[in-house]
Amino acid sequence: MPTVSGRVIGIYIAPVRGELPRAVAAVAALVGAGLAGDRYAVGAGTWSGWPGAGRAVTLIAAEVLDSLPASCRLGAAEARRNLVTRGVDLNALVGREFRVGGVRLRGQRLCEPCRHLEALTRPGVAAQLIGRGGLRADVLESGWMRCGDVLEILPLPAA
Repeated sequence: MPTVSGRVIGIYIAPVRGELPRAVAAVAALVGAGLAGDRYAVGAGTWSGWPGAGRAVTLIAAEVLDSLPASCRLGAAEARRNLVTRGVDLNALVGREFRVGGVRLRGQRLCEPCRHLEALTRPGVAAQLIGRGGLRADVLESGWMRCGDVLEILPLPAA
Protein backbone atom coordinates (compact mmCIF):
# COMPACT_ATOMS: atom_id res chain seq x y z
CA MET A 1 0.00 0.00 0.00
CA PRO A 2 1.39 3.46 -0.88
CA THR A 3 2.50 5.80 1.87
CA VAL A 4 1.13 9.33 1.59
CA SER A 5 3.99 11.71 2.17
CA GLY A 6 3.20 15.31 1.42
CA ARG A 7 1.80 17.27 -1.49
CA VAL A 8 2.85 19.08 -4.61
CA ILE A 9 2.19 22.76 -3.94
CA GLY A 10 3.67 24.18 -7.13
CA ILE A 11 4.35 23.08 -10.72
CA TYR A 12 6.77 25.06 -12.90
CA ILE A 13 7.85 24.76 -16.52
CA ALA A 14 10.08 26.87 -18.75
CA PRO A 15 9.81 26.32 -22.52
CA VAL A 16 13.11 28.13 -23.17
CA ARG A 17 16.53 27.67 -21.55
CA GLY A 18 17.36 30.54 -19.19
CA GLU A 19 13.76 31.73 -18.99
CA LEU A 20 12.19 31.99 -15.54
CA PRO A 21 9.85 29.01 -15.11
CA ARG A 22 6.14 29.82 -14.96
CA ALA A 23 3.59 28.27 -12.66
CA VAL A 24 0.96 25.98 -14.16
CA ALA A 25 -2.02 24.34 -12.46
CA ALA A 26 -1.55 20.98 -14.19
CA VAL A 27 0.87 19.32 -16.59
CA ALA A 28 1.24 16.10 -18.55
CA ALA A 29 4.32 14.03 -17.70
CA LEU A 30 5.66 11.87 -20.51
CA VAL A 31 7.84 8.75 -20.27
CA GLY A 32 11.23 9.36 -21.85
CA ALA A 33 10.70 13.12 -22.05
CA GLY A 34 9.54 14.95 -18.93
CA LEU A 35 6.89 17.61 -18.47
CA ALA A 36 5.01 18.77 -21.56
CA GLY A 37 5.95 22.35 -22.35
CA ASP A 38 9.23 22.26 -20.43
CA ARG A 39 12.62 22.79 -22.08
CA TYR A 40 13.94 19.40 -20.92
CA ALA A 41 11.03 17.52 -22.53
CA VAL A 42 12.25 18.70 -25.94
CA GLY A 43 15.98 18.41 -25.21
CA ALA A 44 16.55 22.17 -24.96
CA GLY A 45 17.57 22.46 -21.29
CA THR A 46 21.01 23.58 -20.16
CA TRP A 47 21.94 20.02 -19.15
CA SER A 48 19.89 18.11 -21.77
CA GLY A 49 22.90 16.71 -23.61
CA TRP A 50 24.58 15.34 -20.50
CA PRO A 51 24.44 11.60 -19.79
CA GLY A 52 22.64 10.10 -16.83
CA ALA A 53 19.18 9.44 -15.55
CA GLY A 54 17.01 11.92 -13.72
CA ARG A 55 16.78 14.80 -16.15
CA ALA A 56 13.01 14.56 -16.76
CA VAL A 57 11.55 16.09 -13.59
CA THR A 58 13.11 18.00 -10.70
CA LEU A 59 11.62 18.55 -7.26
CA ILE A 60 12.45 20.78 -4.29
CA ALA A 61 10.91 21.00 -0.82
CA ALA A 62 9.13 24.22 0.14
CA GLU A 63 10.61 23.77 3.61
CA VAL A 64 14.10 24.20 2.12
CA LEU A 65 13.10 27.37 0.29
CA ASP A 66 11.47 28.71 3.47
CA SER A 67 14.67 28.08 5.47
CA LEU A 68 17.06 29.99 3.21
CA PRO A 69 18.60 33.09 4.79
CA ALA A 70 17.29 36.43 3.53
CA SER A 71 20.46 37.03 1.51
CA CYS A 72 19.82 33.83 -0.47
CA ARG A 73 16.02 33.71 -0.47
CA LEU A 74 14.56 32.18 -3.63
CA GLY A 75 11.01 32.24 -4.90
CA ALA A 76 9.66 28.89 -6.07
CA ALA A 77 10.18 29.76 -9.76
CA GLU A 78 13.72 31.02 -9.10
CA ALA A 79 14.66 27.62 -7.68
CA ARG A 80 14.27 26.32 -11.26
CA ARG A 81 12.77 22.99 -10.16
CA ASN A 82 9.61 21.59 -11.74
CA LEU A 83 7.74 20.54 -8.61
CA VAL A 84 7.65 22.19 -5.20
CA THR A 85 6.57 19.82 -2.43
CA ARG A 86 5.63 20.16 1.20
CA GLY A 87 5.76 17.42 3.83
CA VAL A 88 8.11 14.94 2.15
CA ASP A 89 11.81 14.14 2.62
CA LEU A 90 12.94 14.25 -1.01
CA ASN A 91 16.41 12.91 -0.22
CA ALA A 92 14.77 9.69 0.99
CA LEU A 93 13.23 9.18 -2.48
CA VAL A 94 16.52 8.41 -4.24
CA GLY A 95 16.02 4.91 -5.67
CA ARG A 96 12.33 4.88 -4.77
CA GLU A 97 9.22 4.92 -6.92
CA PHE A 98 6.46 7.37 -6.09
CA ARG A 99 3.26 8.68 -7.60
CA VAL A 100 2.01 12.22 -8.10
CA GLY A 101 -1.52 12.29 -9.49
CA GLY A 102 -1.61 9.90 -12.44
CA VAL A 103 2.18 9.85 -12.88
CA ARG A 104 4.59 7.21 -11.58
CA LEU A 105 8.17 8.42 -11.10
CA ARG A 106 11.48 7.12 -9.78
CA GLY A 107 13.83 9.29 -7.76
CA GLN A 108 17.23 8.92 -9.44
CA ARG A 109 19.60 11.22 -7.58
CA LEU A 110 19.86 14.39 -5.59
CA CYS A 111 19.54 17.63 -7.53
CA GLU A 112 22.64 19.34 -6.22
CA PRO A 113 22.93 23.06 -6.91
CA CYS A 114 25.27 24.31 -9.61
CA ARG A 115 27.04 27.51 -10.57
CA HIS A 116 24.43 28.02 -13.30
CA LEU A 117 21.66 28.34 -10.69
CA GLU A 118 23.76 30.77 -8.68
CA ALA A 119 24.58 32.81 -11.81
CA LEU A 120 20.84 33.14 -12.52
CA THR A 121 19.95 34.06 -8.94
CA ARG A 122 22.34 35.41 -6.29
CA PRO A 123 25.71 34.65 -4.68
CA GLY A 124 25.68 32.06 -1.90
CA VAL A 125 22.63 30.14 -3.13
CA ALA A 126 24.61 27.04 -4.16
CA ALA A 127 26.29 26.70 -0.77
CA GLN A 128 22.92 26.96 1.00
CA LEU A 129 21.40 24.18 -1.12
CA ILE A 130 24.18 21.56 -0.90
CA GLY A 131 22.58 18.29 0.21
CA ARG A 132 19.09 19.78 0.07
CA GLY A 133 18.73 21.10 -3.47
CA GLY A 134 16.00 18.60 -4.28
CA LEU A 135 15.57 15.45 -6.32
CA ARG A 136 15.96 14.44 -9.96
CA ALA A 137 13.40 11.92 -11.17
CA ASP A 138 12.37 10.04 -14.29
CA VAL A 139 8.82 9.42 -15.48
CA LEU A 140 7.97 5.69 -15.46
CA GLU A 141 4.29 6.00 -16.32
CA SER A 142 2.83 8.94 -18.25
CA GLY A 143 -0.14 10.87 -16.93
CA TRP A 144 -1.29 14.19 -15.52
CA MET A 145 -0.27 15.85 -12.28
CA ARG A 146 -1.96 18.82 -10.68
CA CYS A 147 -1.03 21.36 -8.07
CA GLY A 148 -2.33 19.98 -4.76
CA ASP A 149 -1.81 16.33 -5.70
CA VAL A 150 -0.61 14.00 -2.97
CA LEU A 151 2.86 12.49 -3.33
CA GLU A 152 2.58 8.77 -2.56
CA ILE A 153 5.69 6.70 -1.91
CA LEU A 154 5.15 3.29 -3.49
CA PRO A 155 6.07 0.10 -1.64
CA LEU A 156 9.37 -1.57 -2.38
CA PRO A 157 9.05 -4.71 -4.54
CA ALA A 158 8.79 -7.95 -2.58
CA ALA A 159 12.10 -9.80 -2.32
